[in-house]
Amino acid sequence: MAAAETLPLRLLLCACPDPGTAEDIAAALVEARLAACVTLLPGARSVYRWQGQLRRAEECVMLIKTRAADYPALEQRLLQLHPDQVPELLALPILGGNPAYLAWLGTAGD
Repeated sequence: MAAAETLPLRLLLCACPDPGTAEDIAAALVEARLAACVTLLPGARSVYRWQGQLRRAEECVMLIKTRAADYPALEQRLLQLHPDQVPELLALPILGGNPAYLAWLGTAGD
């Protein structure tokens, strides 16, 4: 099986402590043209270990769609806006999808 070619696009996952914070960050990223679209998924529950303690949290997960070239600036801006000491931010390659949507995403939502 041949490896899929990675497109110059990324899907980022980021958890926020509440929907309001997530919406503010999403709006800032889209307004700055660092993301074409941010989908908010409130009601996520996380279980994790932090500073030696087991924690549970209600969170809002953001699905951030962006161009790979915009990732460094997006990361910098997100880290400025996010209230957590160590925000979750994972970048996943996009290997395919609806060609029309991918073309739109490649223009950062123009």
